[in-house]
Amino acid sequence: MLVTGGKRLEGRVKVAGSKNAALALIPATLMGNSPTTLTNVPVIRDVSVMAEIIKDLGGKVDGIGTNALTIDPAGLSKFELDPVLSQKVRASVMFAAPLLAKFGKAVITPPGGDQIGERLLDTHFSMMQEFGVEIDRQNGQYLLSWKKRKTPDIFLEEASVTATEMGLMLASSISGRVKIDDAASEPHVGDLARLLEKMGAKIDGVGSNRLVIEGKKSLSGVEHKVISDCIDGGTFAIAAAITGGRVTVEDCPTDQYRLIIAYLKGMGVDIEQKDGDILEVKPSKLLAVKRKFQTRPWPGFPTDLMSPFIVLATQTDGTVLCHDWMYEWRVFFVDDLISMGANIFIADPHRVIVTGPSKLHAEKLFCKDIRAGMSVVLAALVADGESEIENIEVVERGYERIEERFKLLGADIKKG
Repeated sequence: MLVTGGKRLEGRVKVAGSKNAALALIPATLMGNSPTTLTNVPVIRDVSVMAEIIKDLGGKVDGIGTNALTIDPAGLSKFELDPVLSQKVRASVMFAAPLLAKFGKAVITPPGGDQIGERLLDTHFSMMQEFGVEIDRQNGQYLLSWKKRKTPDIFLEEASVTATEMGLMLASSISGRVKIDDAASEPHVGDLARLLEKMGAKIDGVGSNRLVIEGKKSLSGVEHKVISDCIDGGTFAIAAAITGGRVTVEDCPTDQYRLIIAYLKGMGVDIEQKDGDILEVKPSKLLAVKRKFQTRPWPGFPTDLMSPFIVLATQTDGTVLCHDWMYEWRVFFVDDLISMGANIFIADPHRVIVTGPSKLHAEKLFCKDIRAGMSVVLAALVADGESEIENIEVVERGYERIEERFKLLGADIKKG
């Protein structure tokens, strides 16, 4: 991808469907006894891989490459995930839950995806064992067996999103009451819970850290709209701010953006939430009025937005500490920003100190992971000259139609 910086972004952009929600909803559709249609699905590479996994298992998927997927689980005939496909997306591990529900067993390969930290499966396996799942590892694969199905009270070792989502699926597939404490409460977890409720489960506590689930042995296929992606919306808000632009970001529910807006205002961004789920970003004098910004579980600032936020810090007057406690390799992409002229000190694997504003210059860049890749695209939008960005396919795993959407806002960007 070639990006020439210095263009002020102007116009309107609609937020895409949530990547993180879609990657949980797609496996959950296999819980039904009839087809499920998902709308507002983001057209991204990770979604396509998840659809291919279902097809390999014997299911049917219509609409790949569009914003609407219809998934029919009737033909499921396998309980072993394809190792090659599993290595392409971290969320492949979530297929373990519906396969256990359908077949009482599953064989999974350690998942792939971005390498931004260890992201161990310990919490996931501990949770499954509470349900009575037996786990064995052979030849680099996990062999899961669910012969005796328990209805436990679970306290998660950490508020893991994926473990919570898998727990919701398992609990929804059995009769009886299951309680999950220290559950993750992110919006995409709530979206999964709402889908499972439509399918026939009863779930109390959605949006909190305590979930109580009463499942059913037979769940129905339904229609469901994927929520919008606050990471996508926050990224476009940052793009507007660093280019001095005026951009209206559509489909931004208030409850998803409270701390995102607070953090952006803490950097001097003139941003306003309006009726109709609209964010308005106006030309701003970027000035750090806060000195420390850190991620934390929902409703805290999301880890997936920290990398773009660091780019914002390079264009803001002041010195700030950016801290991502979750992933120990998240901040290492800043080497690319430093090569472009940013003033960044790497304090440790979780923290960087950024002093701005810095005049960035064009560079030849490489996308290391989804969020880091989008962040170097943002940096290129404000850099002097034309930047060449390699491995842009990584960004397309998580962001829909980035070239087209930035072009509509006036960016000079094109596939090389």
